[in-house]
Amino acid sequence: MLRELRTEELQLTQPVSSFSSIESGTDIVGQERAISLLRLGLSIDRVGYNIYLSGDDGSGRLTAVMKEIAKIEKDTSVLRDAAYVWSGGSSRIKLLMFPKGKAALFQSDLSDYGTGKLSEGEIKERWPREDIISFISSLPPYKAIPDAYRLNIILDHGASERRPAIIETHPSHQSLFGSAESGASAHLSVRPGSYQAAAGGFLIMDAEEITGDETLWKTLKRYLEMTQRAISSTAVPGEMISSVRPSPIPLLTKIILIGTESTYSRLIEKDDKFIRYFRIAPEFDYTMPRTEENMKGTGSFLKAAGKDFLEADDSAFREILRYSSWLAEDREKLTTELSLLGDLLEEANGIAASSGKTKIDGEAVEKALHRRDWHASLSEESINSEIRRGEMVIDLSGSKVGIVNGLAVMDRGVSSFGTPAVISATVAPGSEGIVNIEHEAGLSGGIHDKGLLILEGYLRHRYARNFPLSLYAGICFEQSYAEVDGDSASLGELYALLSAIAEIPIRQDIAVTGSVSQMGALQPVGGINEKIQGFFNACSVSGLTGTQGVMIPRQNISSLILPRSIEKAMDAGRFHIWAISDVDEGVELLTGIRSGQRDRKGTFPPVSFNRRVEDGLRNLWRSGQEKG
Repeated sequence: MLRELRTEELQLTQPVSSFSSIESGTDIVGQERAISLLRLGLSIDRVGYNIYLSGDDGSGRLTAVMKEIAKIEKDTSVLRDAAYVWSGGSSRIKLLMFPKGKAALFQSDLSDYGTGKLSEGEIKERWPREDIISFISSLPPYKAIPDAYRLNIILDHGASERRPAIIETHPSHQSLFGSAESGASAHLSVRPGSYQAAAGGFLIMDAEEITGDETLWKTLKRYLEMTQRAISSTAVPGEMISSVRPSPIPLLTKIILIGTESTYSRLIEKDDKFIRYFRIAPEFDYTMPRTEENMKGTGSFLKAAGKDFLEADDSAFREILRYSSWLAEDREKLTTELSLLGDLLEEANGIAASSGKTKIDGEAVEKALHRRDWHASLSEESINSEIRRGEMVIDLSGSKVGIVNGLAVMDRGVSSFGTPAVISATVAPGSEGIVNIEHEAGLSGGIHDKGLLILEGYLRHRYARNFPLSLYAGICFEQSYAEVDGDSASLGELYALLSAIAEIPIRQDIAVTGSVSQMGALQPVGGINEKIQGFFNACSVSGLTGTQGVMIPRQNISSLILPRSIEKAMDAGRFHIWAISDVDEGVELLTGIRSGQRDRKGTFPPVSFNRRVEDGLRNLWRSGQEKG
């Protein structure tokens, strides 16, 4: 049944009674599943167990990685020193590996050997290893080639107390894989990159940065292949750096890519080797349950983020937690993008300080949010001004055939706002079906196209059971010149279409949003709070009539976190929100005519809305046959 919502249904669960006892901290909140998988990936030192960590910016992915690495990086047993050595002028540069801290000691002994302070027998006795003995035996006289007695130590972990963890912020071929200096002996010319420097440890990069350069991405995969083969065998050709070919380091470099879920999906789909290299893929969620534990964790983070600010009182934390649920679009959830909450706290701190307050309170947080809205409201005010002056053709009262007020969300950078969108539908005899005018003009996205195809399925399922569905219907977003995408307008488009077919007017003081299935069931949509506020603001500029409101899918009730100005208008009966489960529930409110259900014979009641639609479709089919 049609349900009008009351403001008491829209209240948030109360947060913890007091935040004063919460200690500040930087622990990651609400990502237990992802952290568990991240720990597993970091604990496995095997080829192929690199990590792709996905999630939204500000959700703490990099912080989590560094915290977890810090717990294991003190284990330096895997670290070894590495040095490139003279190879007789060959471009194939030899590599010698040493126990941790021993490369510098070998360099000292090698220098003493070259100057005669150590005999050949003494140095070979000190370093009884086949590869080192072979290298010493191949050395020319010291005076002939002094550089032959110099090592290029590229890994020196003598003073290392932990495994390396390198963040490569601007990956390039040179920064990642090194370079060769001109004029120096071949083995001395090699300058390692961050990939080599992270050997035995961790290399952290932005996924979009590294995979966005196809050549760089292919090179990284070649280095991963070389490392794998170098670990299993020393007879591995090196990677060319200019004119030299240094041997790869046989130590695992664990790559950690931090990126978006869409990039991960693209790599899985397009790169058949990706899953072979990145077997661990933790996903940071963008929301978490609004539990007391998570509210306390959020408060702990905010206390740490605001350590240099004025002290925040309980009312400030409550307002920020309200905003957190607004970002999550669910009263029972919080956002995990805690950095966004830290930004709000900083803005509220500035407002409180400039007002001479000694604490950040809820009023300061509210003012910070109002100031944000005002800064971002130029486009919205322009649209509402056009509505007020009549430049945008939209009615907020009365009824019209084939016209519905839908709701859209306009994005501008990090800000967004809702606005009414006039949806019109016309019908005539024909066989073209539903024509998406936005699509014909190149202004419709794929999801919006799908939504309109679903409407044809609904008409066949609901009405055209005993006759063919044959019509021409044009659906359009009036005075819209930007691309339309998403399926949240499909319910409004359907009502406009049914109104045109049945020739029954639709109320213009009610805006409609919702996604509809072929069976007529409604599905939730995003941006519901911005949409409701956008229509409320548009109605307010001309004066609320007391009959205006918004119709939403019932599943979106939990998403509602509305401005207090709307709640006050609802309490006063000047604005309304109705929640429906299927198409029929909204028909009576929009038209004043009962929808009507089929009887045992499969027939709609004679005076019902659905009977008028069915008769209208049958007449369109017959008219088409007569014209044919």
